[in-house]
Amino acid sequence: MTKFLLAVHVIAAIVAVGPVTVAASMFPPAARRAFGAPGDADALATTRLLHRICRVYAVVGVAVPVFGFATASNMGVLGDTWLIVSIVLTALAAGVLALLVLPRQSAVLETAEEDGVVEEAPGERATSARAATVRLAMVTGIFNLLWATVTVLMIIRPGSTTGA
Repeated sequence: MTKFLLAVHVIAAIVAVGPVTVAASMFPPAARRAFGAPGDADALATTRLLHRICRVYAVVGVAVPVFGFATASNMGVLGDTWLIVSIVLTALAAGVLALLVLPRQSAVLETAEEDGVVEEAPGERATSARAATVRLAMVTGIFNLLWATVTVLMIIRPGSTTGA
């Protein structure tokens, strides 16, 4: 049963978390392209699609810690330090995604949609929109770094019996 739970946990992480990290990373440059190309429906559609991918796969991603807890329970490692650190980092990553990345993506998208994409001349609003995408890129980088750290901890597992 442990092998099954571990397999589902890893597959869920690949299928759910992978798309969120990629789409979230692609969102800021796509939004900047949308702001830089007034009236470009494709640029705005790409930005919308990336935001939707982030939202949908964030919900699907709940399966990752659910199966992770089940796997850890079966393995008897719920009290191990590496797992507790991974749990805390996962909670932080989820918080960054839910409280910072997704709301900021929504705000950037609303700005682009309100204006039909910001005016061609780099005015105050265009500068503000660009600054918002830069801050969003930073927050997204933190989210991705947290997930990368959790992934490394899951592979290395201090005290592991796998010999790695």
